[in-house]
Amino acid sequence: MRTPFPFSAVVGSEEAKLALALTAVDPAIGGVLLRGEKGSAKSTLARGFARLLAAGAPFVELPLGATEERVVGSLDLAAALRDNTVAFQPGLLAAADGGLLYVDEVNLLADHLVDVLLDVAVSGRNIVERDNVSHEHPARFVLVGSMNPEEGDLRPQLLDRFGLSVDVRAPQDVAERAEVVRRRIAFDRDPAGFAAAWEDAEGAQVDRLAAARPAATGDEVLAAASRIAVEARAEGMRADLVLVRAAAARAGWEGRLQTSLDDLRVVAPLVLAHRARRHPLDPPGPPPQLDATLDEVLGPGPTDAGDDGGGPGEAEPDRAVEPAEAPSAVTLLAAPRHDQPAAGGRRSPVVGDRGRSVGYRARTGPVSSVAIPATLAAGATRRAREPSGSPGITTADLREPVREAKTGNLLVLAVDASRSMGADARMAAVKGALCGLLVDAYQRRDRVALVTFAGEGAEVALRPTGSVEVARSRLEDLPTGGATPLAAGLRAAADLARRHTTPTLRPLLVLVTDGRATAGEEPLAEAAAAAADIAHDRLPAVVIDVEPAGADALGLAAELARTMRARHLRLPDLTSGRLEAALRSLTR
Repeated sequence: MRTPFPFSAVVGSEEAKLALALTAVDPAIGGVLLRGEKGSAKSTLARGFARLLAAGAPFVELPLGATEERVVGSLDLAAALRDNTVAFQPGLLAAADGGLLYVDEVNLLADHLVDVLLDVAVSGRNIVERDNVSHEHPARFVLVGSMNPEEGDLRPQLLDRFGLSVDVRAPQDVAERAEVVRRRIAFDRDPAGFAAAWEDAEGAQVDRLAAARPAATGDEVLAAASRIAVEARAEGMRADLVLVRAAAARAGWEGRLQTSLDDLRVVAPLVLAHRARRHPLDPPGPPPQLDATLDEVLGPGPTDAGDDGGGPGEAEPDRAVEPAEAPSAVTLLAAPRHDQPAAGGRRSPVVGDRGRSVGYRARTGPVSSVAIPATLAAGATRRAREPSGSPGITTADLREPVREAKTGNLLVLAVDASRSMGADARMAAVKGALCGLLVDAYQRRDRVALVTFAGEGAEVALRPTGSVEVARSRLEDLPTGGATPLAAGLRAAADLARRHTTPTLRPLLVLVTDGRATAGEEPLAEAAAAAADIAHDRLPAVVIDVEPAGADALGLAAELARTMRARHLRLPDLTSGRLEAALRSLTR
């Protein structure tokens, strides 16, 4: 096996290290979510920590393409074909028992699989009722999920079920960064020698973890935990429970038999960081007033809570300033389906290679997976009609599972960032309207892309992502100026939409402009030609017209919408929310 980078040698990331230790002391906490940009050592931490668990503890990495059968287990095909018996084939959950189950990019994993992982992580048991199999087995493991926020967030109901959450960031101190590089180079040059140099530190962590047990919890700590959860406006009771469990685990990790109020102070940011967002465009992190709440409930704390090896040591990020003229109501936009209608706001499932198994069918081509019970039943039915001695299972008996996945939207925002958009505070109004669309995208779990055009051409400012935080940030930083290369913007947005369309991701192009093309030899004609191509490809589109009403209005955006066969909306109507019913018709 490849030697992992020693856990003790990772520079910084003290909160992440503490969260992993607490979840190992008490797996009922429910797992750790590591949020951070690429290259921030999330995977390194998970792999290194697995080596600190009991001797021979497994490290299991769940691939994003895993099926539900591979995760939870299913019918043993070999036993069924060889002995005609029903036996259980263990899955990844059984393989992870007693060790660590790691899911990289957990935010991209199918929701129903995340549900299963979180259920089993808390209960420590995997119960399987499928494929004519009824089986239960222990599955006690440390669940660690990691994600890059730029790829989008987990659904709120799944996010809440992770016990602890930590934002993992690369060090910003020059000396620390240099030390990271120094250690990594030494490890890559001689992994075994580097690991040996850290053997004593690793051994001390192993002994400490083996000895740690959750401490006893008194009524004072219970009452304080509930008061903190109430003050933080945590929904449900999960925050209270995890606060108490994490505090007890921290006391045990520190070698104490009784949980203290200080333990609550240390673990509160880890427990509440992902449970405090009240609006999808709020920045992640602990509640803004958490320090004041902890001082009020627990009494004044140390000046630098980071000195205790796991408390909130980083400054609270500034809250984002809401853009001008933010919409008063969420405006629903969705790509229309050409094959069947859909009720407003609901997603129609499509059959594909991924998703939940909902049935089976006869083989229609190469079979990537087999519906085992249906295949065995088909073979048995055929043998009953044929003479004795017929083969057990033939290729004609093969049945493949039918899987369904929900469709989503790919919202491609094409924004005119030319000089005219900077006048009369129109860009502020545009940002407010588009932030309303981002709220809708977050609620529906859509993906968002941003194309801007100004000066001499168009630029893909944001490739398709599920992160409305990143999309909002790009909008807020959007500069204006120069001519209006409208044709280039249309072509760039349409090309991006075509390239990223999938059976489960349907494009919707949202063009924000006043229609006054000014760049190119024949700017209006070129823009009309690009719009006609969009209409020819039947690419669903909406034009948000930002031209001020008045006698000098040219109506160019309305004409462009007609050429594109797109819905035409005026910005004032969009920001007021009065056209919600009309926009819902786009889903039909």
